[in-house]
Amino acid sequence: MRAYTHVAARQIGLIVTDPIAVNDESAREDDLTPGLNDAAGWRDWRRICRAVQASDCRIAAQLCHAGMLCRSGKAAGPSGIDPVSLEHLGESMSRDRIHEVARAFGEAAGIARRIGFDAVEIQGGQGGLIEQFLNPATNKREDEYGGDAVSRTRFACEVLHAVRKAVGRYFPIIFRLSFRSRTEGVAETPAELESFLRHFCDAGVDIFACSGQGAHEPAFHGAPLSVAGWIRLLTQRPVITDIGADTSSLRLMQINRALRAGEFDLVALVHALAADTI
Repeated sequence: MRAYTHVAARQIGLIVTDPIAVNDESAREDDLTPGLNDAAGWRDWRRICRAVQASDCRIAAQLCHAGMLCRSGKAAGPSGIDPVSLEHLGESMSRDRIHEVARAFGEAAGIARRIGFDAVEIQGGQGGLIEQFLNPATNKREDEYGGDAVSRTRFACEVLHAVRKAVGRYFPIIFRLSFRSRTEGVAETPAELESFLRHFCDAGVDIFACSGQGAHEPAFHGAPLSVAGWIRLLTQRPVITDIGADTSSLRLMQINRALRAGEFDLVALVHALAADTI
């Protein structure tokens, strides 16, 4: 709790928690990943929320599922492919299991709202289960959850629908996407990217968060706009971009220039704040 309150006191507008696993046997990457599974954990998170909000800051619960990154249980993913080694190491999820996990996200989001969080962030990047469905290298399914880029959004959208149903119409939902390099594997043109993103918007996303080196690079050849900028332009939703590890004066000037130009709305200082709390 001290780390969260320390950050809140630094005039930060919004804190997004470390990953919180939903209630599923393969949701935790390891035994250190927190969850929302019991009353004792709820009390701890409620105290954190109140302490952060006392500093005029807001806090969002980042909900995650490790999928094939699970080291503390039985790993499972869209096709049983490890996102690091790209080896087939686990189970391909059945349709029933997919529905169960989507419901688990909804249940966790409902708990987060009741505890006192101001928003939830659905972890759709960082190699987790949702990204494993979005990534063609780890999703080789031939049913409705695999195939082209739009079809691979089906699981993420099912999660988002469950979350929206659980938290209601006006509770903010943030959806995080990771881009390692441009939009390769997702879209070759702005029109394709818009088609990809539209499904998330229709499923209830209020804010997009972008992370990864690719989020700062021009999304398409011949156009200078970054991935974050294109998402902002195409969806008309607020966008958070991660400043990354480079906090040099030049980098901060570039970020400030892009912020003023309206490419994104909020800047995440993940690495800088992590270093400050060590």
